[in-house]
Amino acid sequence: MAAITDPENTIIITLKDGEVVIALLPDIAPQHCDRMKTLARAKAYDNVVFHRVIDGFMAQTGDVEHGIAGGANLRRAGTGGSSHPDVPAEFSGIPHDRGTIGAARSQNPNSANSQFFINFSDNHFLNRQYTVYGRVISGMEHVDKITRGEPPANPDSMITVRVAADVA
Repeated sequence: MAAITDPENTIIITLKDGEVVIALLPDIAPQHCDRMKTLARAKAYDNVVFHRVIDGFMAQTGDVEHGIAGGANLRRAGTGGSSHPDVPAEFSGIPHDRGTIGAARSQNPNSANSQFFINFSDNHFLNRQYTVYGRVISGMEHVDKITRGEPPANPDSMITVRVAADVA
C-alpha cells in the first residue's frame, strides 16, 4: 500500500481483489472531497456496485440510492444520488489521467452528487468538463479487474469505503 501522508484526505476502497487507496484533492475540489468523505463516513458507499464499466475508459459507481449489491433497485443503478444536495462543478486544469477520480453527473455541470468514476486510461476529452477530485495512489491493479458492462451481468461492488483517518 502507498504511504498515506494525509489520512483525512485519503479514501480506502475495499474491492474483491484488494484495497484501492485514493488521495483526494481538497485544494482543487473541496466540495466534492467533502461529499465523498461524508458518504464514506456514513457507510453509504458500502456494497454499492460498479454499474457502468467500459473497457479502456472508466468504472463508474456511487449510486447510493439504487446501487446496493443484490438490492431490488439494482436495475435502476446509475440514475440516483444521495439525500444531499448536488455539488456544483469544480473544474480545474487537472487532467483526466489514468487513475484519476472524476465526478459523474448529468448534462447539467452542477449536478454531481454521489456518483464517481475511476479512469482506466488517459481521458483528456473530459478535461474541464468533469470535476477531478482524487487519484488512485495504490491498488490500480484491483480497479483494472472490475467486471465490465453497462451494466455488468454480475457487477462488482465496493465492499467498504472508508476515510483513512477513521481506520484503526
